[in-house]
Amino acid sequence: MSNGGKGEAGTGDPQGYQVLARKYRPQSFADLIGQEAMVRTLENAFSTGRIAQAYILTGVRGVGKTTTARIIARGLNYSTGKDDDGGPRVDFTEPGIHCKAIMESSHMDVIEMDAASRTGIGDIREIIESVRYAPVSARYKVYIIDEVHMLSTQAFNGLLKTLEEPPEHVKFIFATTEIRKVPVTVLSRCQRFDLRRVDAEVLAKHFGSIAASENAEIDEGALAVIARASEGSVRDGLSILDQAIAHGAGKVTADAVRAMLGLADRSRIIELFDAVVTGNVAGALTELKDQYDAGADPALVIGDLASFTHFVTRAKYVPAAADDPALSEAEREASLKFASSLDLRFLARAWQVLLKGVSEVRNAGIPFDAAEMVLIRLTHMSDLPTPDELIRTIRKEAPAPGENSAPQPSNGQSPMASAAPQPSAEASPDTESPVPEYITAPPVAAISEERPTSYEDVIALAAKNRELILKEALETQIRLVSFEPGRIEIDPVSTAPDDLANRLSSALLGWTGQRWMIGIAAGKGGQTIAEKAAEARQEVLRAASEEPVVKAILEKFRGAKITDVRTNSLAGDEDADPNELTDNNQGVARS
Repeated sequence: MSNGGKGEAGTGDPQGYQVLARKYRPQSFADLIGQEAMVRTLENAFSTGRIAQAYILTGVRGVGKTTTARIIARGLNYSTGKDDDGGPRVDFTEPGIHCKAIMESSHMDVIEMDAASRTGIGDIREIIESVRYAPVSARYKVYIIDEVHMLSTQAFNGLLKTLEEPPEHVKFIFATTEIRKVPVTVLSRCQRFDLRRVDAEVLAKHFGSIAASENAEIDEGALAVIARASEGSVRDGLSILDQAIAHGAGKVTADAVRAMLGLADRSRIIELFDAVVTGNVAGALTELKDQYDAGADPALVIGDLASFTHFVTRAKYVPAAADDPALSEAEREASLKFASSLDLRFLARAWQVLLKGVSEVRNAGIPFDAAEMVLIRLTHMSDLPTPDELIRTIRKEAPAPGENSAPQPSNGQSPMASAAPQPSAEASPDTESPVPEYITAPPVAAISEERPTSYEDVIALAAKNRELILKEALETQIRLVSFEPGRIEIDPVSTAPDDLANRLSSALLGWTGQRWMIGIAAGKGGQTIAEKAAEARQEVLRAASEEPVVKAILEKFRGAKITDVRTNSLAGDEDADPNELTDNNQGVARS
């Protein structure tokens, strides 16, 4: 790797000191790490003369977009001053006459512009006016526009024509972290290079060589922590390394880096994960408190726990993922152990809780307390049965048809509530606990032997079990095609949710203890229950309006209309008192 600027880190001269991110900034294509595909493409393009009029570089912050743009400009204008210099190249074995000025951003034919501060059409108009002039000394006039996505719409539109047909002596190089904000019309005129995140293993090796050049002692664990914390960004990693060397006075250890960054020890994250999955609430809270007292940020602890959960889930399907060189031996062994022993459904639920928990902790007024609540929620969740396990348990605990119900307990609780098993507070994590203590027995219909014999019975079951949203969907969003016990064919309306059939099937399984097949036959249904009811109501209103008395009232009071029709509850009762007939039990016309 290139050393960039030379000089010892420990010279003691503060005025001559350069931060590592500048001191070891790449000066050539050979110095770029992790971007082999782009270098190979440019090398082939330069050697064959297939040089694009514009390039756009995209990637995360600190991956080297602006530096790469300068190196490309150096390659385009590389010249040794000899007549047979060969034109553009990527191999800078001999320093060129323009190289130093280009890399120091002082060459008059390589113009750099920061679009974050110069966003308007006026700034682009200056470029459009200047492209007509030939370069002063270099082969090409190169315009480097950083953070190009910040340009205004007018600026982009003004650049389009020049970008599509620039003079032969002009090249454009754009850099951006937000490639989606760049108009497609601009992207289509550029050759695009995606600068990828650098692998942690490559970063650790790179940082190790730089530490050696700086005469700093650094252990392998510290390199791994810095590489992981940099998240693929070389500049971020060098900034952390710079800070770590200063923090440790030239001696860098993994514990010192973690303390400096507020990170938790990865081995302790494994211990915390183990306490969570075994349901050890006290152990999980104690471990969190110890890490917090050691300087770990609660939000980072929950984030690391989420990352480890993701890695265990990945290792469950891709065991080779545990061979990542950035992992310690303890992480490798623990991930494989948990991957083989934990159920995917638990891992998926844990991921959801932790993903939400990270946001909760970051936004909480008291982050530590919020982190504790996340761990308590997650630890209790490890004991929860899955929905199908809960149904099987309920059916097993429920009395068989025809048997007497459980005796009424002396404390006055209902038999249904007392049937729920209460796990012992001292039960070990391995003890089977079918239903947690805070889960009460389900509604009667969920464990009864009820078998609906019509679609209307299904709606009644939904009402009985207080599934009001599902009940409304059954009435307004489903057109019945056919019904038989155990199988229903439906024709959902266009506004029905996509998972309505699955929700109905799951609900029937819980209510009846029997699996129901829900088929969809689009376009074959009739009317929904709500549509039938509305039609019947309209027919009643029409019939009421034809009654002589009502008709006379409507004609007498112009503008009056029938708003409701109610059945006479006393009809057929010979002993009924005619004086008791009121507006509430007769058809009434209201204006």
